[in-house]
Amino acid sequence: MKMKRILSLVLCLLMVLALFAGCKKQPATDDGTKNSDNTETHVDNGGEENTPATVSDTLVVGYSPFNSKFSPFFSETAYDQDAMAVTQLGLLGTDRTGAVVLKGINVEPIEYNGTPYTYEGASDVEITENEDGTVYYDFTLRDNLVFSDGEKLTVDDVIFSMYVLSDPTYDGSSTFYALPVEGMNEYRSGMDTLLNLVFNAGRDNTDFTLFTEEQQTTFWSKYDAATKGLAEEIVAYCVSNGYNDEGDITGAAANWGFEIGDNTIEAFAAALEEAYGSAVADMIGTENAGSTVEDLFPGLEEYSTAGVKTGESAANITGIQKIDDYHMRVVLTKVDAAAIYQFTLAIAPMHYYGDKSLYDYDNNSFGFPKGDLSSVRAKTTQPLGAGPYKFIKFENGVINYEANENYFKGEPKTKYLNLLQCTTDDDKLNGVVTGTVDITDPSMSTETANAIKKQNSNGELVGDVIATDLVNNLGYGYIGMSANVVNVKGEPASDASKNLRRAVATVLSVYRDVAIDSYYGELASVINYPISDTSWAAPRPSDDGYKVAFSTDVNGNDIYTSAMSAEEKYEAAKQASLGFFEAAGYTVADGKVTAAPEGAPMEFTFWIPADGKGDHPAFMILTETKKAFEDMGLTFIIKDLSNSSELWDALKSEECGMWCAAWGATPDPDMYQIYFSGDGDMPAGGSNYQYDINDANLNKLILDARSSTDQTLRKAMYKACLDIIIDWAVEVPTYQRQNAIIFSAQRVNLDTVTPDITTFYTWLNEVNNIVMAG
Repeated sequence: MKMKRILSLVLCLLMVLALFAGCKKQPATDDGTKNSDNTETHVDNGGEENTPATVSDTLVVGYSPFNSKFSPFFSETAYDQDAMAVTQLGLLGTDRTGAVVLKGINVEPIEYNGTPYTYEGASDVEITENEDGTVYYDFTLRDNLVFSDGEKLTVDDVIFSMYVLSDPTYDGSSTFYALPVEGMNEYRSGMDTLLNLVFNAGRDNTDFTLFTEEQQTTFWSKYDAATKGLAEEIVAYCVSNGYNDEGDITGAAANWGFEIGDNTIEAFAAALEEAYGSAVADMIGTENAGSTVEDLFPGLEEYSTAGVKTGESAANITGIQKIDDYHMRVVLTKVDAAAIYQFTLAIAPMHYYGDKSLYDYDNNSFGFPKGDLSSVRAKTTQPLGAGPYKFIKFENGVINYEANENYFKGEPKTKYLNLLQCTTDDDKLNGVVTGTVDITDPSMSTETANAIKKQNSNGELVGDVIATDLVNNLGYGYIGMSANVVNVKGEPASDASKNLRRAVATVLSVYRDVAIDSYYGELASVINYPISDTSWAAPRPSDDGYKVAFSTDVNGNDIYTSAMSAEEKYEAAKQASLGFFEAAGYTVADGKVTAAPEGAPMEFTFWIPADGKGDHPAFMILTETKKAFEDMGLTFIIKDLSNSSELWDALKSEECGMWCAAWGATPDPDMYQIYFSGDGDMPAGGSNYQYDINDANLNKLILDARSSTDQTLRKAMYKACLDIIIDWAVEVPTYQRQNAIIFSAQRVNLDTVTPDITTFYTWLNEVNNIVMAG
């Protein structure tokens, strides 16, 4: 069964690298679903011939549903971020490779695919690494920028924006406040939210120095009602949908990913509290079966957004320094390679989101009272900025915009822009065919591709009705193994344990080509390193030292030759695998594994979230490996999950040691989150528990790469990291899939669409240039 609470297999949050982010897909496409509902794509054009539309002054773009958070500070979903982005101008922008453009004023050509491109932006930045370890980011703003309402844009607006993102009560998705900016910690100390203070004080608190007894009583009454109400809602959902019998609270909780001892609502509510603590909004947002935060905890914002002074703090952030109206400096206390991406922040108008009367840089006032972002939050649904379009309204599922005549690159060529909510991928594709949508982004699959080809007279993805632009997804598919689970004698880092995992990985890897081609066809490719091909750090076949993953035997010799047939490669992989098993201490005789060493398995279980029906890109890899293992005398079990949340719970408990999933990626290839195992005061990355890789050399390389801004040097370091990960054999990279952006070839002048669209630089980056066909 497929429960409401299905976590996306994209485990790392995608960073919004540029304000004009690319189109994103419907939830949970990286789990291998061909469409969001696992159905085929059907296109209905009413049986009529396609006819060109008349010239329009409105560009209509089909989007998945919006969440009405169009704020440059508080937008969350990819769709809301795009809706916000067309109204905003970033301090810095990015190029087609995802690299940040340092010169937006004194532009310099940047080559991509042999073509030089220039990227005009709001500012230039000069970065200086000092002998004392500090780093200066010196910004120069254009002196002719204005917001869409005619107000001039200056450094004061940049500083205001940075202080909003640095406020102790800020709870949006930006992590600007985590930068090692000089004075940041001192400024953010001495204040906390009322929510955190009341929750951390506990139910039996008797000290009301920082809040009142009434506030405490009200909070806990609402908190208990919210957790109980959420638990009841989940159980009711499971029962009404036939997943559990009436009264089976333990079973419903289990289906939602929670283990409880007693079969009571109170026990389920307690489990929710233990899992989320004071993160009430996250709890309800993640676990709900239909309700909203306001439904279950009315008035939560009175607690979560209110700043309470708890001690002394600095009056300003010393590292954010105004020089004049168009020059400023940000001082970091140390090198942070990924810091530059934080400076793609939107320059929000202080006069609109804040209060100009409360801005006095010299007297430590920055456009709002510290700890009170109410004026900023009040404008969440009504964005205003210096971007190419002006927000007009959002009603009846349509966001209406008008061209910004004050845009620094010139007024957009198309007067109006509408972002139209589309419920399904079929709606998106049908919209382009029938003329209600000009641009959209259906989830790409072989069925979708065939439907597009059917509409074009040439039978191709690019034709007279629909033009398709394919770009690599910011992420990749993989098969994982936990070193703590898959090992010999409980020694994850031993040569024997690595050889055991190599034995498994060698067979898995040989079936990648046939499986990925069968599932995705031309819409995905096999990768050989655990990193998205979108990254500048991804090894290329032409690079020195490039190897096909798991293509050498226990002696380091190549397993395959170019003359081998597919069947010959499969047999060679089995023989190489037997060699690794033998090196791991297994007994091998007559092409069979007959006995395992102490503490090593003869049975291998792979978990795969394939909806209980084998619908996953890697499913064929597992079924073919199962046949090979059985030939080798081993047991291979495929556990096909209908509820993917079971996988994440099992990984945390180490119940699962082998699985299939996909990683999301960020523009910067920092590997700390997934592979860093902890070192001294540096904690392990939040996702390290999955592979449980613990390698001192890998840790050092990860930290060294973080401490350099030299991309060439960092790429070499990351290649060394990738080689170590492959050596540990905890991850088999499988595929890089593609996303699609489709255009109406009849209503959009395709010559005016952004050339060389990439994952990081889409049509939206140059929406101001798009002209309707006629």
